[in-house]
Amino acid sequence: MEWIQQLVNGISLGSIYALIALGYTMVYGIIKLINFAHGDVFMLGAFIGFYAIARWEMNIFLALILAMILCAVIGVIIERVAYKRLRNATRIAALITAIGVSLLIEYTVIFFRGSSPEAYPTVFTTKNIEIFGVQISTLAIFILSVSIFLMLLLQFIVHKTKIGKAMRAVSHDADAARLMGINVDNTISATFAIGSALAGAAGVIFGIYYTRIDPLMGIMPGIKAFIAAVLGGIGIIPGAMVGGLFLGVVETVVSALGYSLWRDAAAFVILILILILRPAGIFGKNTREKV
Repeated sequence: MEWIQQLVNGISLGSIYALIALGYTMVYGIIKLINFAHGDVFMLGAFIGFYAIARWEMNIFLALILAMILCAVIGVIIERVAYKRLRNATRIAALITAIGVSLLIEYTVIFFRGSSPEAYPTVFTTKNIEIFGVQISTLAIFILSVSIFLMLLLQFIVHKTKIGKAMRAVSHDADAARLMGINVDNTISATFAIGSALAGAAGVIFGIYYTRIDPLMGIMPGIKAFIAAVLGGIGIIPGAMVGGLFLGVVETVVSALGYSLWRDAAAFVILILILILRPAGIFGKNTREKV
C-alpha cells in the first residue's frame, strides 16, 4: 500500500513536469526551437498565482485562470520580440537568444522584488482520503485532476479546433500551410500562448505542492521538463505527457528508496540513457534528413 501511495505522489509530481514539457514539445514541433525561457514562464506563473491569492484574495481557481491568461500573453510577447526575427536564422542563434531571454526574465524579477523566497499561502486544508486501503491526500487528487483536465483540453484544441488543425499543418510543412492560406505567424503565436498558459498553470500547482517559490525556481523543473519531452519524443504531445509522468514516478521511487539526494541525478541518467539507446524518444521515429 505504501508503494501505491508513492506511485500516486509520483504521478502528481510528474503531471507538473508534463504540463511544462507540453510547452517545450509544442514549440519544438512547430518551429524546431528549444525555448529555454519556458521554465521562467513557469516561474512567473507561480508568482502571479501567489500575488493573486495572497494580495488580491482570489480563490485558487481564479488565480489559476489569471496565471494562465497572463502567462499566455507573456509567451506571445516573448515570441514576437525575441524569436520572430530569428525564423530563418541558424538554430544556435535561436538557442542563444532563448538562454538570454531566460536570464533576462530571472534577473528582471530579482531586480524588482529581490531574490528572497516566498511561502505560498494555504489555499485549502489537506485531508487524507482512504481508497482501497491507500491514504491519498486531497492535494494530490486536486493536482492530478487539474493536470488531466488541462491535458485533455489541449488534446481537444489540437485535434478538434481550427487553430489546432493549423498547428498540425504548420508543424508538418510551414511553406505548404502558408500556400493553403494559413497565417503561420499567428499560428506560432497561438502555440506559444497555449504552451505558456500550461506552464503558468504548472507554476501555480507547483507553488501549492511545495509551498515555496523563488525567482530561480524555474531552472531545475524547466530542465527536467525538457528531459521529459526528450524522453517521450520531443515534438510529440502524448510523448511529453508520458515522459513527464514517468519522470515524476522515477524521482518519487528514488526518494522512497532512501536516495533523495540522487533524485535530480536520476533525471539526467534517464536523459543519457535515452540519448544513447533511443535518441528519438519513446514515441519518436527515426527519420532520415537530407544533407
